[in-house]
Amino acid sequence: MTSTAVPAAIVVDGAYELAEGGRWIDDRYVYVDILSGRLFELRDDTEPAVVRQLAGLDVPLGAVAPVGDRPGAWIAAADTGIALLTPDGTPEWLDRPEDRTPVPSRMNDGVADPAGRFWAGSMAYDGTHGAGSLYRTDPDGTVVHVLDGLTIANGPAFTVDGTVMYLADTAAGTVFRCRVDLVSGDLVGAPEIFTRFREDEGSPDGMTVDAEGCLWVAMWGAGVVRRYHPDGRLLHTVTVPAPHPTSVCLHPSDNRLYVTTARYGVKSPTATSGAVLSVSVPVRGTAASSWRGGR
Repeated sequence: MTSTAVPAAIVVDGAYELAEGGRWIDDRYVYVDILSGRLFELRDDTEPAVVRQLAGLDVPLGAVAPVGDRPGAWIAAADTGIALLTPDGTPEWLDRPEDRTPVPSRMNDGVADPAGRFWAGSMAYDGTHGAGSLYRTDPDGTVVHVLDGLTIANGPAFTVDGTVMYLADTAAGTVFRCRVDLVSGDLVGAPEIFTRFREDEGSPDGMTVDAEGCLWVAMWGAGVVRRYHPDGRLLHTVTVPAPHPTSVCLHPSDNRLYVTTARYGVKSPTATSGAVLSVSVPVRGTAASSWRGGR
């Protein structure tokens, strides 16, 4: 295992409370500030970086994925469910399953898989143990309840062929590996424990899979990002200058790791908390997938 202390550049000092959900989509980096309900894009062809707000909701916004063949439209994990966002940011709700839970809850991180389905997790506002779930939105707009018993469902990340999904339960300090049927989207067998963390190692948050099939994990509370071989070996640890990294994303055409961070829970935040950071790394990522549904 190697460790890297390469200086991290501040790409955006946004003073975000809870920046999350970073994804490369075409020639832009897209991310959210969950608690303020805002969606942003950072163009790859501008210097210095120019940030543009794409949408602003009056509810928490966990993550988005583009809608295939509908430029400017997004599928979103927001508030208590899954919504389609039109180019003007207006939500059209597909389902609000967390309205039916026994404790106040919200959607959290989410991502589209290579087959065109959208996966997103949930959590209780008060962190109630086992109150979180994982949902899958199929191309026909049906929202399917896939797993329950999670506490803070985070960072769904897929291998490039879509047959393996990594899922973190942040509060449990566990990353699961799930086999996925490409045709149906159903899980094949029970989730397996991929890796588990001690409390002093931080908690797994957002994740991504690189072009070599290795998993990158943002470690909330530890100020590091970890890279794992598919067999579970820890290969690399990257230190970032913020205690709460929340999501990770690798540029698909050059060697840059983008990391969102949070000010939430930081007693004395600096410019690197609530920001977008970039770090040079020796591997590239893949472009984000789209949800292949729509109306």
